[in-house]
Amino acid sequence: MKTLIIVAHPDLQNSRINRALADTMREQPDTTVHVLDELYQDKSIDVTHEQGLLERHDRIIFQYPLYWYSTPPLLKQWFDEVLAYGWAFGPGGEHLKGKEIGIAISTAGTAASYQPGGYNLFTIRDIAKPMEALANYVGAHYLPPFAIHNANYITDEQIAISQEAYVDHLRSVKHVQTSGLVTINK
Repeated sequence: MKTLIIVAHPDLQNSRINRALADTMREQPDTTVHVLDELYQDKSIDVTHEQGLLERHDRIIFQYPLYWYSTPPLLKQWFDEVLAYGWAFGPGGEHLKGKEIGIAISTAGTAASYQPGGYNLFTIRDIAKPMEALANYVGAHYLPPFAIHNANYITDEQIAISQEAYVDHLRSVKHVQTSGLVTINK
């Protein structure tokens, strides 16, 4: 299975977590790491190129830090432009049908803060519902989210454990809508 990791982080070089995860994925067989903010500093997305990448991969993972309970702005723009009517949905829009789509996110809050009654009120699975809806809308299979919490206080040892967990997650995850969430660094 060919995996495409689409990384959206406006300052990846200074991100200990997302940079480490991307570096780990670069070492994996049949895996392409694609960093949007390096390619599109001018915010002018090459839609044809991006669609071609999606077509050549079976599994697409969107890796990003959680921004106000959503994606970073460039990833939102990417969705708006690349997942076009007639290509990703609508008449003739079946290019993502049957593929797997998932997310790997980092949060500043603790895992406990992403629980019912916690500081953020909702679980990561709840907050990620728009991504699940996106996968459903384009006919893809949604994978359970992978999340790393407490980004501002994570240790180097916890990052190393997270890197291993990320690889294990992508090796073993199944596209079952009711699967649980993988949570690292409680």
